[in-house]
Amino acid sequence: MQDDSDDTGDLGFTWQRMKNGDVRVLHHGKLASTLRGRDADEFLAEADGADDAAMQQSMARLTGNYKHGNERTAADHPRNRR
Repeated sequence: MQDDSDDTGDLGFTWQRMKNGDVRVLHHGKLASTLRGRDADEFLAEADGADDAAMQQSMARLTGNYKHGNERTAADHPRNRR
């Protein structure tokens, strides 16, 4: 297994390459996604030579955990004001 994480630009994602060729993407230590087959191969090809910040963004896109464009309006909602 291989584990890759970053301290700068860290969004809390790590990944592990499994013996069977699958890639597990973890977010703060919890399984967020499993890539198999061609998806796993493409991810590993992208990971080879990519910097950690770029991989954090890539894993965020793969898991769907990235900015959705509504953060500014959500901050103004009464439930979210403090």
